[in-house]
Amino acid sequence: MTVAKPVDARTISEDDAAPTSWKQGGERLAGGSTYWLATVRPDGRPHLVPVLAVWVDGVLHFSAGGQTRKARNIAERPQVSIATEGDGMDVVVEGEAVLVRDTGRLEGVARAYADKYGWEVKVQDGAFQSAGGAPTAGDPPYDVYEVIPAKAFSLSTSQSPTSTRWVFDKR
Repeated sequence: MTVAKPVDARTISEDDAAPTSWKQGGERLAGGSTYWLATVRPDGRPHLVPVLAVWVDGVLHFSAGGQTRKARNIAERPQVSIATEGDGMDVVVEGEAVLVRDTGRLEGVARAYADKYGWEVKVQDGAFQSAGGAPTAGDPPYDVYEVIPAKAFSLSTSQSPTSTRWVFDKR
């Protein structure tokens, strides 16, 4: 895992406002409640679904049961967009969803889910297990993905709207 750090940040609004910092963008991602994940179906049609996500060590994570449409789409095309809104700023991240299998990282993500949503999971065989199920992840086991950003966008929803675009290193 490498913490996302943009190589470029630009304001894309009409005025001369300074770009929003990626630190602020990350805080907004961390503070989101519901996230919207966009994937692409095998026939090219888009698929958009709400997910629960957590920000751990500077990286956004979400989970999905292996038989869900989103997981099957990601297996074929890992390119995703994920967005959240609120607290004066909406943020969209475009990037690649990469499976997380490392037990230590999964334990940290599991703690973040428990703290944020009260969702208690057990890490087993490189995935999450949960007797209680997950409202947006399908049936267990749940694979965990990190989103490796290529680009991200923010839109301030305050009285003086400012948009920022961040571009990240290709890994």
